[in-house]
Amino acid sequence: MRIIAGRHRGRKLVAPEGEATRPTSDRARQALFDMLWHAPWAGREVLEGAVVLDAFAGTGALGLEALSRGAARAHFIEAAPAALAALRANIRACREEERAKPHAADALRPLRAPETCSVILLDPPYGKGLLAPALAALALAGWYGPGALICAEIGPGDAPPEGTLALADRAHGKARLVAWRA
Repeated sequence: MRIIAGRHRGRKLVAPEGEATRPTSDRARQALFDMLWHAPWAGREVLEGAVVLDAFAGTGALGLEALSRGAARAHFIEAAPAALAALRANIRACREEERAKPHAADALRPLRAPETCSVILLDPPYGKGLLAPALAALALAGWYGPGALICAEIGPGDAPPEGTLALADRAHGKARLVAWRA
């Protein structure tokens, strides 16, 4: 697993042993960021200078990719100790300690946001129905507000929250990438 593009292109990322963490594949991550850069509803300006939240962060690959491609800052929410250790190691390997802030917390019970984020990246465990409750909890804690761009990787049997008007919904192997505005 590597950073796909930008200033950290090619940087290897570590992942914890076992199946507790399912990192977004390089292919799906590239598809997501290509979509963000080239879609008529997004574009480079959506990411460049943005404050990003990577919830259910795992290794931090999504948030670190965003930093590599021009985001100003990234916050990471991860509860699993092994994944949090890998996330911190990946932040150090990219030398992003100043711009990347890991938070040891559960996305379903997040701490109060230190700042509002304009891009929300989520990769919850497949098949557990965590996306909608996590989004509600994150909004309540001030992580994002109306107009934020939300991008989620969900499993083939999962659905975006009810009432979501998808800007994009694309399959990449077992992953589905869905984007919408809050």
